[in-house]
Amino acid sequence: MSNSGMTFQQISQIRNQLRCLGARPAHEQRILRLWSQAKPQNSGSRPLESFMPLALRQALPLLSENLSSLLRLQSSHPAEDGSVRWLLSLQDGQTVETVGLPRDGVCVSSQVGCAVGCVFCMTGKEGLIRQVGSAEIVAQVAFARLHRPVKKVVFMGMGEPAHNLDNVLEAIEVLGTVGNIGHKSLVFSTVGDARVFERLPLGLVKPALALSLHSTRADLRAELLPRAPKMSPEELVEAAEIYAQQTGYPIQYQWTLIQGVNDTEEEIEGIVRLLKGKYALMNMIPYNAVDDLPFKRPSWERAAEIARSLHMRGILTKLRNSAGQDVEGGCGQLRARQIKAEAGESQHSMSETPIHFVKAKPATVL
Repeated sequence: MSNSGMTFQQISQIRNQLRCLGARPAHEQRILRLWSQAKPQNSGSRPLESFMPLALRQALPLLSENLSSLLRLQSSHPAEDGSVRWLLSLQDGQTVETVGLPRDGVCVSSQVGCAVGCVFCMTGKEGLIRQVGSAEIVAQVAFARLHRPVKKVVFMGMGEPAHNLDNVLEAIEVLGTVGNIGHKSLVFSTVGDARVFERLPLGLVKPALALSLHSTRADLRAELLPRAPKMSPEELVEAAEIYAQQTGYPIQYQWTLIQGVNDTEEEIEGIVRLLKGKYALMNMIPYNAVDDLPFKRPSWERAAEIARSLHMRGILTKLRNSAGQDVEGGCGQLRARQIKAEAGESQHSMSETPIHFVKAKPATVL
């Protein structure tokens, strides 16, 4: 790091700066390991001067400051189920949501906003604002580790990981090596993209794959996920099954269960047709209601009935609850509430401020 307090978003930027300071590969790995595991850079029994170059040692305080300032806590929302939702502010003022999950998991965001435009998702309503850098992704895990143990990382927060593939894969490689997260415990969630099936098998770290299916009907899926790649459910399952056989991990199919939309007998039949005999796990997640959207959450009894029906027909199915139901923390809702509150404050401020007009030109509000 330079004395100017350089900021960065990518792991590659951190590595380049470390090399400029004389770091060797072992030093790079050590610094990334301690940071990703939320440990101080002076950890360990050996004195730093016994193995680390002077320039690198002198830069460590500024390095630690820069790493810790990649994001800051905006608000915290603990829930009764043991989860906690954090709204985190990035260095440019944009915000992302990170969720501490029960049983030592954390859900991270890979984008500010999202371009897929899922009609039932608050994040999709605002479109894509910007990509989250690989360093900012790892920083979410490091932040979570300051507050609770983390043994599993799921890329299921704001954004579509396939649309930020370079950053996500760079973060996965760090977390799956020096970050001490098991490869099967890194879960790459996607609506489906040919690039995912091409690149995931090539990585040093091969994460588990979660495929957001939501419907077995191509026409309905296109309505629910209007800007997802035009791969049919059959094509997605076929490509995912190849990856499952390559890695030895079952594919986790994600299904947001929406009352009257994809909780029909037709869909149950479609799931059995697509997944029977596949190396697959179906995660049924009853919809987390979002203000201003018309979709409803089915009753728990109906959701349980669907899960039992699938299980009895040979489809391993788990009925899951979206974390933080009692704090209305569905993906993107914390950020949306913050933006709405800020807009309200801005309007309130404007209403109290006199409006001036410039007469040299046509009337202009300042």
